[in-house]
Amino acid sequence: MSVVKVIGAGLAGCEAAWQLAQRGISVELYEMKPQKMSPAHHSADFAELVCSNSFRGDRLENAVGLLKEELRRLDSLIMQCAEATRVEAGGCLAVDRGGFAKMVTEKIRSHPNITVIDEEVTQVPEGPVIVATGPLTSDAMSDAIGAYFGQDHLHFFDAAAPLVTAESIDMTKAWWQSRYDRGTPDYVNCAMDKAEYEAFVTELVAAEEAEVHGFEDKNVFEGCMPVEVMARRGFDTLRYGPLKPVGLTDPNTGKEPYAVVQLRQDNSEGSIFNLVGFQTHLKFGEQKRVFSMIPALANAEFVRYGVMHRNTFLQSPKLLDCYYADRRNPMVAFAGQMTGVEGYVESTASGFLAAVAMAAKVQGKDVPAFPKTTAIGALGHYISDESVVSFQPMNINFSIIAPLEQRVRKKAEKNLAIANRSLAIIDEMIARGL
Repeated sequence: MSVVKVIGAGLAGCEAAWQLAQRGISVELYEMKPQKMSPAHHSADFAELVCSNSFRGDRLENAVGLLKEELRRLDSLIMQCAEATRVEAGGCLAVDRGGFAKMVTEKIRSHPNITVIDEEVTQVPEGPVIVATGPLTSDAMSDAIGAYFGQDHLHFFDAAAPLVTAESIDMTKAWWQSRYDRGTPDYVNCAMDKAEYEAFVTELVAAEEAEVHGFEDKNVFEGCMPVEVMARRGFDTLRYGPLKPVGLTDPNTGKEPYAVVQLRQDNSEGSIFNLVGFQTHLKFGEQKRVFSMIPALANAEFVRYGVMHRNTFLQSPKLLDCYYADRRNPMVAFAGQMTGVEGYVESTASGFLAAVAMAAKVQGKDVPAFPKTTAIGALGHYISDESVVSFQPMNINFSIIAPLEQRVRKKAEKNLAIANRSLAIIDEMIARGL
């Protein structure tokens, strides 16, 4: 029986290895940690979350909520571990970072069909293989992928948000609430009045950045843009982004604040919080100085500062099919953020689909068709759409899922109808033995 190699034990790689192994296929999973660590990784565990601890919204009216539900029904390892290690975050699925990575690692290492090989891979192996080395692909492997496709692949940059201790937050100037009071009040909200906000933005824009070779603002993907880059785009940009006050009420005034910085629990103990939307590549000293201007964080203890790191993605529409496989060689597939899917859940979905398709090829079966009416299928079709002229990484959203045949006026009702249609298709595929 063929052995399928999976390169990289991030979210996509672990999901791919799991799906292959669950289908009775022997897997060799290669991971360069702990022998070699990227600048953004700190743990030897698999599926280490760097940018945030949140898998985002959980409602079916939200496209990422639909994608998560599809994966849950399809026996996703990442979704199992996320549910088992979740921490409260209102209507979002957030996890205990350390507990999540540990659980994924234990399940992967204990699976009888998976052999973990702790070494860096520096060439694209012959198939069958799924390359899922992630946005932090090593220089050697990045060069190898470029050589494999015979053309330059593209780079963009990503950033991780700072973490602060719970006990150092001044709760006389903050309060617990979820936006619009949806779900439980799981966010700590730090209000700023107009003068405080204006002073903060002024210093943020002028703050000194850490040097990042080759970094330019135009290369920053909108979904994980550094907060200082957003601030440069206009004085009120942050008030319409991560500092938006809508749906929140300051109990000290009974009114909607001028601006709000939200903090989200980052571990199960609730002792560490991350600054939501505050990915940054400012120098550490500047982060301490500027972020301490937020009134509730005046004396905040930072247990990790934000870091900037290189991300790599492929010109996938020219290179990959809708199963994330090389158009020239269907036994060589890619998965994860390098394919142009942006986000934890999206990366997981790409690993799932690449593995399901690879398993069918190895076993001589028909590759199951995931249509554009499903979120998993829509992502695969997006990254392989040859008509796309200027390809950019994409989060799952309802605009790339096939529309309903009938018109539904209210957006929430329309999105829910799309979700229900998708889940009915997924359930039918499962009943047929997917």
